[in-house]
Amino acid sequence: MSLVKTSILNAVAVAIKLGCSLVLNKFLAVYVGPAGYAVIGNFQNVFSILVSFSGGVLSAGVTKYTAQFFDDPERQYRVWRTALRLSLAASLIVGIVVIISGRYFSDWILGHQDTSSVFYWLALALPSIVVNSLLLSIVNGKKDVSVYVFSNIFGSILGLLLVVAFSRYFGLYGALVAFSLSPAVAVLPTLYLIRKKPWFEVSLFLGKVDKKSAINLSGFAVMGLTSTLVLPITFILIRDLISTRFGLDGAGYWQASWKISEIYLMLITTTLSVYYLPRISEIRIAQELKEEIIKVYVFVLPVVVIIALFIYFFRDFIIKTLFTADFYPMRDLFAWQLTGDVLKIASWVLAYILIARAKVRYFVITEIVFSVVFFVLSWVFVGYFGLTGVPMAYAANYLIYLIAMIYLFRAGLLN
Repeated sequence: MSLVKTSILNAVAVAIKLGCSLVLNKFLAVYVGPAGYAVIGNFQNVFSILVSFSGGVLSAGVTKYTAQFFDDPERQYRVWRTALRLSLAASLIVGIVVIISGRYFSDWILGHQDTSSVFYWLALALPSIVVNSLLLSIVNGKKDVSVYVFSNIFGSILGLLLVVAFSRYFGLYGALVAFSLSPAVAVLPTLYLIRKKPWFEVSLFLGKVDKKSAINLSGFAVMGLTSTLVLPITFILIRDLISTRFGLDGAGYWQASWKISEIYLMLITTTLSVYYLPRISEIRIAQELKEEIIKVYVFVLPVVVIIALFIYFFRDFIIKTLFTADFYPMRDLFAWQLTGDVLKIASWVLAYILIARAKVRYFVITEIVFSVVFFVLSWVFVGYFGLTGVPMAYAANYLIYLIAMIYLFRAGLLN
């Protein structure tokens, strides 16, 4: 499927997910406020770490090899069987650790031990979450965009209903439980949509781990774990830095501005995941890769710039609509945050090649280095510019990252 057709179909899913996110955003802003918003941000960062350790880090690898071995079904099944067994084993181990350490996690992330049961629910949900992630990775590698899109649509709606219902009756605690359960429940629509696909036979997913597939997937595990550990930990440290300097409300303002970026960039990042990653994984000619990169840049960058400008000029209306008057101080963060968003997408178009080509060493080094740079720049800029220094650091970090990606590409290190 072409980039334009994929983007249009994906836009439907993103529009629905966007609508769900906007409703949810407003609901949480009213019910938990800026301080609660910061707590939810911390929980979601830890959640992503635990899911990745449970096998979620293999998703990109499953997509890559499903697309790469499009003409060899048996090699695909060996990858899928291996990924499934490794993911389920990892999810059980992580789940046991989370249950044992629930009170510690609750005290560290949520500020008190009374809500440790949130992590018990998360532990129980992990196997379903990683199975859904694996199935969607296969669908993505198969380029079955319609199934991928509708599965995400149903998952978004189910997640919204769960979070709204649980938050309404159980407050912040209910929201955290719902955030744990909604990705697990999303496996139901995925199973329903793929039940009649010729490649989906349960017996073909059963069997021993394939050594070669495990070795191939291990590189993606390393890359995934690096992102999973480094990025959320960086966000937690920055959030703690902000909380120390400007209080928990200040952290909530930054978290809210970051959430806006996440929401509108979904259109771009999901298109890159659904179309671009499988496409560049199957390309074997350098010139064809360059042409694909140019095509994506021409399509993607103008869209990001236009949306970013729209958000900037209507930022007061957006704050009022998506949040409450308590969040109004965040308006000063928009200019640099949106600039950083544009630079992020510009750099990610090249950075995706690191994943598609399994350039583990370059990926790990750049992830660690630029996460450290982001935190250090935030620490320095906050001292000079206050809270605005954090999005300034974000923009500066991705400018440097873009320059690094251009250098690696021109030097032929990404081919």
